[in-house]
Amino acid sequence: MSTPSPAMSPATAHEATSNLPELLERRRAGFSLEAPFYTDRDVFRADMTGIFGTYWLFAASIAEIPEPGDYVTVDYGPYSLIVLRTDEGGVSVLHNVCRHRGARLLPETQGTVGNIVCGYHSWTYAADGELLHAATAPDEKFDPKCFSLKKAHTRVVAGLIFVCLAPEPPTDFDDVIPLIEPYLAPHDIARTKVAYQQTIVEEGNWKLVMENNRECYHCVGHPELACSLFPTWGLTEGMIPPHLEEVWERNQAAERALQERCDRYGLHWEVLEELDTRIAGFRISRESLDGAGESFSETGRRLSKKLLGDLRDFRLGRCSLHLQPNSWFHFLSDHIVTFAVYPLDEGRTMVRTTWLVADDAVEGTDYDIDELTNVWKQTNLQDKAFVELCQLGAESPVYEQGPYMKSEYQVEAFINWYTQRMREHLGVVPAA
Repeated sequence: MSTPSPAMSPATAHEATSNLPELLERRRAGFSLEAPFYTDRDVFRADMTGIFGTYWLFAASIAEIPEPGDYVTVDYGPYSLIVLRTDEGGVSVLHNVCRHRGARLLPETQGTVGNIVCGYHSWTYAADGELLHAATAPDEKFDPKCFSLKKAHTRVVAGLIFVCLAPEPPTDFDDVIPLIEPYLAPHDIARTKVAYQQTIVEEGNWKLVMENNRECYHCVGHPELACSLFPTWGLTEGMIPPHLEEVWERNQAAERALQERCDRYGLHWEVLEELDTRIAGFRISRESLDGAGESFSETGRRLSKKLLGDLRDFRLGRCSLHLQPNSWFHFLSDHIVTFAVYPLDEGRTMVRTTWLVADDAVEGTDYDIDELTNVWKQTNLQDKAFVELCQLGAESPVYEQGPYMKSEYQVEAFINWYTQRMREHLGVVPAA
């Protein structure tokens, strides 16, 4: 029987809740994390500083803010951000905190504004955060230039908006952008619109949400998704159980056909994977779908009649992108699905899923909203249940670390990435 770490019982592992450096030093390779990583308030606060306050995060797509003045708010941990489309067509990301007495400026999740006016004392800001008006300024020495809204760093990558709160953001992300952009650009997010958005709160730690996404060992629990996503995802030659051999052969044949089709159209399909070997950990590839191979549906057939961008074929599988620490994406020929993970506290995580279709697609004519969203709506709810079961287990006094299977190597990579970043944040040298 395995133990959480040498000379530690599950009970004492739970008691070691606030010594994060020690927890990181004894990280056990190939095993899940100790319980405090999922349950402890101090660890969560450290995550908000060391991960969500330091690295590039996915916030939204430009399809969510198509016109000047359109905005969305993004809340996670203690932070709230305004992601705003400027009059010039750019994107401004501002902290959602008035510089007078700290009131929340825009409490809604989305909307349209001209100038940003605080509802408390009417301090007024431009879209770039400049303070335009402060009624009855305290004295003649008051300088409005000293009270602009605080900003976050911003990058727009093929229509995806990323933010970073660090004073000096990691430059590694700039090296990743030219690697992933050629995969995404043909889908042309600039010419899409939001068909639907779902926001759910999962009663689980954000790391459990990300771990759950990084493997398909549990995909037997996703009957709707299994219609189009091969259940052999994540497996390689030599790992295929006998009952999946026929599916594996079908998957391999579909992969060969997809690669030939991509080569014909000049689309990238190769797997690029650096999940824990660089700061901006990522994985991107174009992979085949089962059935008709077109989309996430019961038959694998298209869910929208309109192709995205300048794509010329519906049977292009899915371009999948995973980014550490809070997002994943599916780019198909007929629609796009984006997923963003926003931690709320140590035991609650918000997951926002957005479906994008071509901007000239007409609901009811070119796509049915229930059919378009069904697979991932159901899958999200099933994943929510799985995550919540894991959170309940992590809170039990008898919880102890369990080993990852070979097919869960991406979970291990995520945990490796997380522990490396937190060690760097705290100045902890890994144990020999």
